[in-house]
Amino acid sequence: MSNPSGTDFAGVQAFVAVARAGGFREAARATGLSASSLSDSVKRLEARMGVRLLNRTTRTVAVTEVGAILLERFESVLDDFAVTMGLADEHRGTPAGTLTLNVPVNAARLILPRILPAFLAAYPDIRVEVVVDNGFVDILAAGCDAGIRYDDRLEKDMVAVPIGPRRQRFATAAAPAYLDRHGRPEHPRDLLAHACLAGRTSGGPLAAWEFEREGEVVRIEPAGPLTVPVAAIDLAVSAAVAGSGIVHLFEDWLRPALDRGELEPVLQPWWQSFTGPFLYYPGRDHTPAPLRAFIDFQRRFRWAA
Repeated sequence: MSNPSGTDFAGVQAFVAVARAGGFREAARATGLSASSLSDSVKRLEARMGVRLLNRTTRTVAVTEVGAILLERFESVLDDFAVTMGLADEHRGTPAGTLTLNVPVNAARLILPRILPAFLAAYPDIRVEVVVDNGFVDILAAGCDAGIRYDDRLEKDMVAVPIGPRRQRFATAAAPAYLDRHGRPEHPRDLLAHACLAGRTSGGPLAAWEFEREGEVVRIEPAGPLTVPVAAIDLAVSAAVAGSGIVHLFEDWLRPALDRGELEPVLQPWWQSFTGPFLYYPGRDHTPAPLRAFIDFQRRFRWAA
């Protein structure tokens, strides 16, 4: 791609945004551009290069084999560009102040520990305050600079950028001893005859367990000997390890116990995947320096799958 035109660069940016976000709608939310304009930019890039970068269906968007190869190169170029542009920030002085983030408990547990230590080391003059809240939140009324939520719980009229792994899964598991005693479920409805260790949002109903396989979606209402608030879901994990029943939670949350053999996967072909979370914030003209630093830093951060 020697001597690229502005359209080529826009196409590269659009392709990387869609690939990172996992879809045109998600990329549109992250970039503030329309899904149709992103699609047009990618099509022009594909036409110029003479290769297909994305496979599109009515439900999914997936990077092709050649697209995956080029994506890594494009990301490197864009990251270098972002770093170069960031040099201007150094001449304006190091960002300082307080950054207040409103996040659900799973983000506090699974997302922030991966990025905050590196961010704090890079910006020693920024102080981060984390508010943990699982509900719908007006971040401005709550006095927060930004929040982290999933697509279905984002506030309207906010700028949203992907943060963390772009695909996650819910996992279901139990202690091997429990399964030896009570049997191993073969279908999600079999869970109705098992001891389910459930979570409840603040003041809300029990969180339903949802499963999906080959287009079939099954939702069950868990019932069992233990119900805990989502903020204390570690109690359910500990009870599952002790053999009290079956737990259903983010795969990353259960992964340590699964890897140690304390928990055994249950109904793994039915584990439902979903788009990862977004960092969202008001789309105002002058974003506070600590928030701008965090946005730029997390965009360059290499998230493990």
